Amino acid sequence: MSETHSPLSAFHFTGQMSGDGLFDIGQHGLHPALFSAYEDLSKLRYDYPLVLIKSANGGSCLISLSDIINEILRTIASPGIDGERLRKHVLRLEAKIRSLTRDGNKGTLADLWQLAEVDLRARGGDNGAGTALDDSMRAARAALGVDGDIVDYDDDTPRKFLSHAWSVAQEDKAGKFSLQLDEMILKLLNILKGDSMRSATAFDTDALKRTVGTSYESAFDFESMSDILSTAFVPGALPGKRWRRIRSVLSTLKAQKFFPPANGNGAKKRRKNSPAYVFDHCAPAIEAFRRRLPKMVALVKAMTIAQLEIDGRYRESTHDSFFRHYDERYLEAGDLAMFPTYLICLRKGHDAKAEKADLVEVLSSGLPFKVLLQNDDIVEELSIGSGQFSFGVRGSQLASLALGLDGVFVLQASGADLYRLRDQVISGVNHSGPALFNIFSGRAGPASRSAKNAPDTPLYLRAAAATESRAFPVFIHDPLSERDKESRVSVGGNPQPEADWTTHRFSFEDADLQKSSADIAFTFVDFAAIDDRYADRFAGVPRSQWRDDMVPVNEFLELDDVTAAHKVPYILMIDDNNVLHRAIVEVRLIQAARRCSEMWRNLRNLDGIDYSRASKAPATKTEPEAPQDEVAAAAKTAVNTKTQADIEELPSAVPGEPYIETPRCTTCDECTKINKRMFAYDDNKQAYIADLSAGTYRQLVEAAESCQVAIIHPGKPINTDEPNLSELMPRAELFN
Repeated sequence: MSETHSPLSAFHFTGQMSGDGLFDIGQHGLHPALFSAYEDLSKLRYDYPLVLIKSANGGSCLISLSDIINEILRTIASPGIDGERLRKHVLRLEAKIRSLTRDGNKGTLADLWQLAEVDLRARGGDNGAGTALDDSMRAARAALGVDGDIVDYDDDTPRKFLSHAWSVAQEDKAGKFSLQLDEMILKLLNILKGDSMRSATAFDTDALKRTVGTSYESAFDFESMSDILSTAFVPGALPGKRWRRIRSVLSTLKAQKFFPPANGNGAKKRRKNSPAYVFDHCAPAIEAFRRRLPKMVALVKAMTIAQLEIDGRYRESTHDSFFRHYDERYLEAGDLAMFPTYLICLRKGHDAKAEKADLVEVLSSGLPFKVLLQNDDIVEELSIGSGQFSFGVRGSQLASLALGLDGVFVLQASGADLYRLRDQVISGVNHSGPALFNIFSGRAGPASRSAKNAPDTPLYLRAAAATESRAFPVFIHDPLSERDKESRVSVGGNPQPEADWTTHRFSFEDADLQKSSADIAFTFVDFAAIDDRYADRFAGVPRSQWRDDMVPVNEFLELDDVTAAHKVPYILMIDDNNVLHRAIVEVRLIQAARRCSEMWRNLRNLDGIDYSRASKAPATKTEPEAPQDEVAAAAKTAVNTKTQADIEELPSAVPGEPYIETPRCTTCDECTKINKRMFAYDDNKQAYIADLSAGTYRQLVEAAESCQVAIIHPGKPINTDEPNLSELMPRAELFN
């Protein structure tokens, strides 16, 4: 049944609420249903905070706190119940460090580690068992092998992340360059020293005395020795022209200021006075490069001559004329790669249009400029005022433009993706040509009015939602990729790249306390629902007005125009009391979602990989198609399982039911060795309970005891007749 002129249809087509019942979602604190598991990030384990490692020494230059703690536990915690107390202590320490960071405490990991230890000791542990806590802290601290500044996620994180990766790359390049230069200087000095040893003055009386030293001076007749050696000497001194050429080259090599010397007391002074290579606009970076270009040419010229002299291959008849006219035309990519790269950090604002021409010049130059284009709002402000929705237009346009430029490395992602994509980021930083990093920070424009739903969404979650909803998908273009040139754009870093929209299982208890679940799509409309500026494009619908002609947004987008005209699209939202609501969507948001979907499909087509095969597998539905009642306890949902690989799931919705905190799984194989039918791995190679009936309660308990990170919770036995439950249940209680 369709009511064309009903209040629901009227709102969908006009955006105007009429009649009774519909309500403003902004004033009711609603957020997308799939956000229910992530209301308080401080209680979850995910990629942030990060530790920016001071000295990488060939290893990773940054690492998440969760990964550090996981590695410590793998090192010091015994499997099973013997290591459970230590694991709990260390995980409490991690939670405290995370809390300190969230509260604005700055410093290194060692600094915050110490503060966290002091706090935990002050609170006591395990009913006053302070000695056990001290032992755990001592063991964990001894296993801590890294240190560096610790940073949480905020709107400056993309810049901090890229700047640190860039700085470490520059330090590595400086070390290699300085060693090469020092070796070259030493060999040239040896040529001059060898020349002086072959000159006639090397055999006069005083020079021979200095060679022997005062201890044996009385044993030799140096005047007679000088007469004999001078008679036998064959002149071999360097020609004056070559001597002057080598001295000139040495002077140029020693005077370079692009990198500090590898050793020596002048290193710190040279580093302090070295030119800056970080800019916040393109024009100053271009000007700095042009200003330094003559010195770059002079240094490359000197190094080329030096190598020819060292190899004995310099021919004045050929090389004098060549080097007389040597200029920037002779610089090759390998020459430029030796020098520091230029980091340009742009924050897209009102001057974005003015910056565009310079940015195109930078990216098309073929020079090693690294550009961070940070998008702080992927919804254009003017588009909202005009009633048309566009998302990341300028940022996406520039990234798309860069794809057409030869030799440009391009990476687009949200800030929530950066740690997962750290190897690709470092590849871009080390790329010999230009690189563009188009990053969405998670910020949104200023709220147009007071509302409850917008301020409560953490930046990290908003950034992750942009990737999940296809509003700001991940893609990477690596010109040096081994893939075919036509398919060097990769979108495989996105969640569920085979699908138009990502879907996730949403589990809950209905009004009758019965467990139920449904697959929910996370679309661009869901992303818009966390932005206060969109709040008036939604209307909450009370349970009494739910109708059969209401369809989820992802299904509505698949309908033909005739059918869609008799339907009303909605998304599922949840309030602060975990009560489920439907929110119908105004037509302009549906239009924006269509454009978003089309852009995603076009981007996916550039990849060249057929992701459709996975989507053709038949899906089996054993649960109700959509939830129909209030949520008593929403749990075990995911907003972005790929970009938030370490987010801890909430406990099972049904008390006493066994469950695994799948996103925290470290793939140790301990549980699958016990029973590979009961325990299995998902597509991310992380464990979940595949078939509870395929094993025993004993196997559940043993798996929990063997788990390295204590993420298996045995719950209550489903077979109350299983032998030895009186022994097993106390053991299980330690993990529930």
